[in-house]
Amino acid sequence: MFARTVLRSAGPVRQSIRSYATEAPKSSSSSTPWIVGAAAIGAGAAGYAFLGSNKATADAPKPSEDATTAAKTTPPAKAFTGGDQGFVDLRLAEVIPYNHNTKRFRFELPEPDHVSGLQVASAIITKYKGPTQDKPVIRPYTPINEEDERGFIELLVKVYPNGPMSEHLHSMNPGQMLSMKGPIPKYPWAPNKHEHITLIAGGTGITPMYQLIRAIFKNPEDKTKVSLVFGNVKEEDILLKEEFEKIENEFPQRFRAFYTLDNPPESWPYGKGFITKELLKEVIPDPKSGNIKVFVCGPPGMYKAVSGAKVSPTDQGELSGILKELGYTKEQVYKF
Repeated sequence: MFARTVLRSAGPVRQSIRSYATEAPKSSSSSTPWIVGAAAIGAGAAGYAFLGSNKATADAPKPSEDATTAAKTTPPAKAFTGGDQGFVDLRLAEVIPYNHNTKRFRFELPEPDHVSGLQVASAIITKYKGPTQDKPVIRPYTPINEEDERGFIELLVKVYPNGPMSEHLHSMNPGQMLSMKGPIPKYPWAPNKHEHITLIAGGTGITPMYQLIRAIFKNPEDKTKVSLVFGNVKEEDILLKEEFEKIENEFPQRFRAFYTLDNPPESWPYGKGFITKELLKEVIPDPKSGNIKVFVCGPPGMYKAVSGAKVSPTDQGELSGILKELGYTKEQVYKF
């Protein structure tokens, strides 16, 4: 069992700590600070029985049943297959405002019965070349919809000043096309791979964390415990908070979310200020407590302070910063 986990409180400065329960309760019914919020990142078939009117008919092959069985056992086609597959142009079907600087973008896959082809954890890359640009802009994003949903993918994108891809996306209208490619493999997740994982995110670095959380709590066989430390500048910058609250209410013995803001309102009941060594020491498991893993995703300043930066998509680089000071090893940390 882990000695340190997160629990919200009504206190004005920080949340209090408690251990996870082994079972769900029964019921009758300061180190280097960093400023968050600047991340670049981010069906079932119906079966039926057919009754024949005579023995010959009953003994005869039943094409409709065969077709139904085949539909159930044949996996859906994938829009993104990786490898040598080139970029795929997808049509923007819908733009859904999210908050003051973020929108959801729903893109149609090539066929209505396609799935994206992404696995947990993986991402797609987008490509756009403007009329005045010498080279195309390429940016990775992690879709926020389920990997087995058919016919579309959905991106949650915050616009940044002088961010060429985010500005282009926010200028798009339904019917326009965008080039994408994937899947881009990240961390190969498997149920119960770790006893406890900690997700440290800033800004739109939350989307790969959400992909992991969705997969874990969708699978009844996966008993992994999850702590989320999520930093932003202002309250209105917090993404997917309603989704996390729903999971926290459904799995209170296995999921805790800790929020901290650089510029909180007076009534803010959770964490205030930067993510620091003192904060992480209190809210994440001890590095010697068992089979644990820490995931980090956010702006460059966050990586520098918390874990050190990646060298490249295939080179995690050395571990440094707060996590190294707290005694975690390079093998215990993954940088998205």
